[in-house]
Amino acid sequence: MLTTRFVNGSPNWLDVGTSDLDGAIAFYDGLFGWRFLSAGPDAGGYGFFQVDGRTVAGGMQITAEQGPPAWHVYFQAEDAEATAKAVEQAKGTVLMPPMDVMGEGHMAMLADRAGVTFGIWQPGRTKGLGMAGDPNSLCWVELVTPDIAAAAAFYNSVFGWETSAAQFPGGTYTCVNPAGTEEEAMFGGLVPLADDPVEARTGAYWLPYIEVRDADAVVARAQELGGTVRMPATDMEGVGRMARIADPYGAHLAVIKSTPRQG
Repeated sequence: MLTTRFVNGSPNWLDVGTSDLDGAIAFYDGLFGWRFLSAGPDAGGYGFFQVDGRTVAGGMQITAEQGPPAWHVYFQAEDAEATAKAVEQAKGTVLMPPMDVMGEGHMAMLADRAGVTFGIWQPGRTKGLGMAGDPNSLCWVELVTPDIAAAAAFYNSVFGWETSAAQFPGGTYTCVNPAGTEEEAMFGGLVPLADDPVEARTGAYWLPYIEVRDADAVVARAQELGGTVRMPATDMEGVGRMARIADPYGAHLAVIKSTPRQG
């Protein structure tokens, strides 16, 4: 699972663009206990969701012209300019070229061959999220994609990701880890869009997983707060109990109560 010992190619930031920032703040506070801290008057309304003073995600209000409400996953880049060029060479798209973010780091928004949006963050003063892998923080990311082989090749060429196959009841799951790292550094997986009944009509995208103490309680609370259950809490042997939800404005995410690792 993900930790804050970020390495190049691993997820190191997460944020949501929403049509109603005040509403999203209330929803995620009620759901995960996230408190929102504005990044200041020069940040264009951007701010940070925090748990015990540690940042777990970012958030900002967007217009309809900027796209639908959604969560975005960012991956660590040693050199944002070079990574953006690698995306173009791999037949991806640079949606927003690398830019300095007030000295905190450099970011860019990109898309893979299937058109799935993701970000990169080259650390400056801000290294990345202040909390990951703990309850109420990002623990895993999953790419729902129409072509696993093509996606694996794309991200390998951009970040050097390595993949491995894990056997689960009902099939095989493709796990992802940064280049040259051990199994403990796995941070995500690749899922075929055609085989996913929840996402088949949604299209390809990156899905963040938030670790929780009780998946069923979070699902019930999400409904009380105006969210939608996209997949009810379900057990996966050896992995945990997970569910997929959408906030009241349509941004998708997953929650999981992970099975403790053995040994």
